[in-house]
Amino acid sequence: MALLSIYRHATELYAKGVHLISTDEKTGIQALERLYPDKPVKPGLIERIEHSYKRHGTLCLIAAFEVATGKIITPTIGPTRTEKDFLNHIKLTVATDPKGKWNFILDQLNTHKSASSVRWTAKECDICTELGEKGKRGILKSQKTREAFLSDPTHRIRFVYTPAL
Repeated sequence: MALLSIYRHATELYAKGVHLISTDEKTGIQALERLYPDKPVKPGLIERIEHSYKRHGTLCLIAAFEVATGKIITPTIGPTRTEKDFLNHIKLTVATDPKGKWNFILDQLNTHKSASSVRWTAKECDICTELGEKGKRGILKSQKTREAFLSDPTHRIRFVYTPAL
């Protein structure tokens, strides 16, 4: 199914036990702590929010939006958005229905086409094909070959990529 068709049929797919998950990262979220408490509402005055704060760095949110239900499931928050972080998020999401069918809608970020995602997907889908070697041969050779494997519609866990601009 093409990307727009998958979105259009999200509720029908969900009724058949297929999860359609739109996944993305929000990076650079500032973790701030107010230095002083807010001042409450008083007669004639609105609540006053203190402007001084302490910075605690930035965080990255990876969210999984279940299209059919409109719910965010398994949000993960951490300091980075690495290949490992992304795969951990996918694992947590699939663990909510370990035997279910999953379609993850993703952008073209390189961490979404990683060798570790291919290995994990092959294992979870009981695919015993020789995967090759990253950068050299087989399915693991390049992002293009990994994308082709991960987006295979016959897999129980499938990644569907938005078009590159």
